[in-house]
Amino acid sequence: MKRYTTDALRLIALAAILVLVTLVSFSLGRYPIAVGDILDYLFLGNYTDENIPILISQVRMPRIIGAILAGGGLAVSGAAYQGLFRNPMVSPDLLGVSSGAGFGAALAIIMSMGILGIQMMAFVAGVGAVMFTLFISRLIGQNHDKILMLVLSGMVVGSLFGALLSLMKYIADSESKLPDITFWLMGSLSEVSPRELSVVAPVVLLALIPLLLTSWKLNVLSFGDGEASAMGVNTRQLRLTVIGCASLITASIVSITGLIGWVGLIIPHIARFTVGANHRILLPASFLSGASFMLIIDDLARTVSTLEIPLGIITSLIGAPLFLFLLKVSSKKVW
Repeated sequence: MKRYTTDALRLIALAAILVLVTLVSFSLGRYPIAVGDILDYLFLGNYTDENIPILISQVRMPRIIGAILAGGGLAVSGAAYQGLFRNPMVSPDLLGVSSGAGFGAALAIIMSMGILGIQMMAFVAGVGAVMFTLFISRLIGQNHDKILMLVLSGMVVGSLFGALLSLMKYIADSESKLPDITFWLMGSLSEVSPRELSVVAPVVLLALIPLLLTSWKLNVLSFGDGEASAMGVNTRQLRLTVIGCASLITASIVSITGLIGWVGLIIPHIARFTVGANHRILLPASFLSGASFMLIIDDLARTVSTLEIPLGIITSLIGAPLFLFLLKVSSKKVW
């Protein structure tokens, strides 16, 4: 009983941090807004500055919701993948979804598609890359370790789509198309709109539900496939569920934000260090931690310079040293 109470308190604390970071994010920007004015508008509908409704509802609200979905979704996908493959070095792009999405977006940019076309191509190519990985692993992995074949197939497919992406960049017009491709690949929330969120948010939230419902099975899977099967867990179905849902989440997020690295790798480590390795608590903790982390990263991206800094640059600058620190501090405790 004490253990569940402690876990609940930790989740409540992470949720409180997310609320606090969200309020701060609403107030930051080239046009600062006091937190009190934000609360008056959101809960009472009162405002003294006529710019507040537009700034909050049309500019900052979509961006903040997008950051919460992106950070939380990538973190949950990373935590689920790490549990599925029993490897703390795994990230959501293990099976090639990010490389596929990058290729799809670059192809759409070269074909002069609009923003919706770019997002659709990125989503379709990302999901297609994962399906291609599953097909290859099943084709060549009949008499081999299935997990190993899946990982190796993901490496091959990721490399293939990475090469195709490089080809797109090579043939792209250097004056117009190439800068667009480069900026998209570095990640940004500046183009996220309410219309895009209305499409992506349901996909992400619906894909999160099976992951949360099957989280206890990831705990059982940590003992190995044989032990999990003996305890009644259908390991093949579990793998397909986790891979399918995590891939949908990652592809949906990447389609509107571009490529954002490190979140799906380091945030599960932070959450694991905070709440432990029990996936029933780890997955929601990863979502809350990832959402707060992405909000902070986006706040830095739009405030530290007059020109907005791509998210991928900041996540790499912060993520790499933070990951080394987490490996040193927490790996022996939770793995």
